[in-house]
Amino acid sequence: MMASLFSLEGKTALVTGGNGGLGRSMAIGLRSAGANVVVTGRNSEKNNAVSHELGDSGMTVSLDVRDENAVREAVSEVVARFGSLDILVNNAGVAHRGPVLNLTQEDWDIDLDTNLTGSFLCAKHAGQAMVAAGNGGKIVNVGSIYAIYGTPASVSYGASKAGVLGLTRGLAIELAQHDIQVNAIIPGWYLTDMTTGYIGSPIKEEIRRKTPAGRWGTPEDLIGAVVFLASAASNFVTGVGLPVDGGYLISERLADA
Repeated sequence: MMASLFSLEGKTALVTGGNGGLGRSMAIGLRSAGANVVVTGRNSEKNNAVSHELGDSGMTVSLDVRDENAVREAVSEVVARFGSLDILVNNAGVAHRGPVLNLTQEDWDIDLDTNLTGSFLCAKHAGQAMVAAGNGGKIVNVGSIYAIYGTPASVSYGASKAGVLGLTRGLAIELAQHDIQVNAIIPGWYLTDMTTGYIGSPIKEEIRRKTPAGRWGTPEDLIGAVVFLASAASNFVTGVGLPVDGGYLISERLADA
């Protein structure tokens, strides 16, 4: 009984931006739980690498989530290949860093269009496929602790991720009638390609000390959360933003050591 709650056998998951970093780890985790997994990304070399990891029950699709026609076609391709789309993980994202007074509208638009509008477009078309199939579904959006805190030098990224949490709640209410649960994961500080610049810097140790778990996260730390939110174990959970941050968001101050 307990194992079946978390099993994804017979389900098909689409993970945007799933060819590297946190997205890749979640894609591999969903596959390990039994799902067919489709990964999107714009880097063909990384797509090929993750395709080998997913095996015959996976596939990769080149996709720019800002392009609605491309999103529609990708969802149709998934349904044609596997017969259904049961799980969407909206992970694709970008971040422009720098002082807000120097932030260009182009950079602002890229962050908002990719992180927020892209999540909306994927949820819209995946949701349509789920409703048409009539078997319910799961949508998991990837937020950020920057959606909770003020974001110096990352205003456009923080604004987009705050929007993702609002999108999550709105989708959860509207899609509940179709037995589609919509939740968000809020990652804390993780060791990925995007955070390599902090290695060897004072801020890396500061973040470690402020995290009650006493360490930075690794991509594998997200697997349990995404499998939970994609499985029957979360059928009565919707509209939630789940921090997976080692306690960073509840910590008021640095630990002494």
